[in-house]
Amino acid sequence: MSGRGGLRAHLLDAGLAGVVATSREASLRSYRLFAARDPRVLIGIDPQGAWGQRDLLRLMAARCGVSADPRHTSGHDVIDPERTLAALDAFAERLAAVAERRGPVLLGTGHPHRLLGFYVVLADALSAAGCAVLTPAQGRRVDMTTRFGLRTYRLDYVRKVALVRDADSGRPGGEPGAHTHSPLPVRTALAAAAEAGGPLPELVIGDHGWVCGAGQLGFEAIGPGDTNDPALFVGEAEGSVSVAVPLDDGVRPEYYRPLTRYVLNRARLSQ
Repeated sequence: MSGRGGLRAHLLDAGLAGVVATSREASLRSYRLFAARDPRVLIGIDPQGAWGQRDLLRLMAARCGVSADPRHTSGHDVIDPERTLAALDAFAERLAAVAERRGPVLLGTGHPHRLLGFYVVLADALSAAGCAVLTPAQGRRVDMTTRFGLRTYRLDYVRKVALVRDADSGRPGGEPGAHTHSPLPVRTALAAAAEAGGPLPELVIGDHGWVCGAGQLGFEAIGPGDTNDPALFVGEAEGSVSVAVPLDDGVRPEYYRPLTRYVLNRARLSQ
């Protein structure tokens, strides 16, 4: 695979864009919950605008390429690969900018089963470029409300990429980490960095609550979002999120490798 055309073909072949696995029903449900200001879908964003369901559908059509027709209520959702490519270019520009000034960065994921490898390679490249890749609040307790009730997690880092693990796991460090949309992990990390006197990140890279939670606190934040993640795209529209990349965030981990290579090449950070 080489260049933009090759990556476009990969996006479609791997289901990262084009017809994606995320259902239209799941996306529309998220838009309804976001319009109702459900914190499970806001994931750290405090919207400035009213953002009704029709507003969100128009926004997601413009940013992701989903159908703008409210009568389309079932089936698989769609992401326009050209919008994904344009957002990846913008993502690479932000990487290049922070690398040029050797700024400190923080990386974290609520999708460790799928996206950890994507972020690990970015962390390695930024570190090699002279950026301090921060790891604040290692082992810090994070209490989060889930559909199963209040659960306690611990903030951990895998090759300088943050995630949370179940505090009650019998194999500390052995499990891949928990799937979460919560902004509490990034808030915990940023608070710990501030308590320690810094440094604070000039750029936060991640998904879900990592992007939205950091962006809402005024940190530059970039990362991928699926069609059922309207918070990232609302944040981008309102200016609290710097770049939201539309793509399916639940495909096989190896399918993200070409995206990593592409953004590192664009940012001139290839090792």
